[in-house]
Amino acid sequence: MPPTGTFTPEKTADGSFTFFSAEFGETFHSVHGARQEAELKFVQPTGLAVKAMQPALQILDICYGLGYNTAAALATIWEVNPHCRVEWVGLELDPTVPAAAIAHHLLDSSPAPISQLLTQLAQSGKINTDRLVAQLLFGEARETLQEVCQSGFQADAIFLDPFSPPTCPQLWTVEFLGLTGKCLKADGVLATYSCSAAVRTALMDTGLCVGSSPPVGRRSPGTVASFTAAGLPALSPQELEHLQTRAAIPYRDPQLRDSAEAIVRRRKDEQQASSLEPTSHWKKRWLNRALS
Repeated sequence: MPPTGTFTPEKTADGSFTFFSAEFGETFHSVHGARQEAELKFVQPTGLAVKAMQPALQILDICYGLGYNTAAALATIWEVNPHCRVEWVGLELDPTVPAAAIAHHLLDSSPAPISQLLTQLAQSGKINTDRLVAQLLFGEARETLQEVCQSGFQADAIFLDPFSPPTCPQLWTVEFLGLTGKCLKADGVLATYSCSAAVRTALMDTGLCVGSSPPVGRRSPGTVASFTAAGLPALSPQELEHLQTRAAIPYRDPQLRDSAEAIVRRRKDEQQASSLEPTSHWKKRWLNRALS
């Protein structure tokens, strides 16, 4: 197992633990609760409790991290239908992260046999049982996602959980999300914690419809997306207007290999040349409405 000494558990408000990434300058989860975020931002919005009645489900977990999202998903699915067969693919840049989560026993509270299965996944990258066929792909997600697309994998649910768009823009671009959409079933649902107008625009540019998921411990909602608007919580008037501002100009990475700095610079240049409303005007308008 890879070394785990670079990660120290930090307690979140719901009693679960997360890690801090020195590389990205952010914690892996909301300080309001890592486990709560997994359940309310990813599992519930993708409707897995209902879909679990199917004999089989396919899940794509982008930026697997500590494993909370997948652990919560498996717990929900097998509580509803213990016989549901889950086919799962996960993408993770750093193999020491899931290894450290196991070493610090962060998933031990998951119902049996989930903790044991995810321990095996962190160690070997593969699982093949009657109920779970899983493959954890390590490496740059822009590369590993192309492997997933080429394999023909189609997901009922996609968890999109990179670090925030300003710090990890390469995994929020029109091109990366276009690849992501190719891995989503026609009736599948993608969920992410981000409500960024740039992310929502990028998702819509790939042919997806977007809606809001409920806030978790903060005012900002998350985002859900699918190829049909039916069943998606509608965006509020404020959110819709946000999509008409310069904040909605998406990140772009035409060849899927630019640096984060180049991607951010390209977007800033496009924003400066844009005739869209400045986002500051939108913020001021809605603040005045809230105060009136």
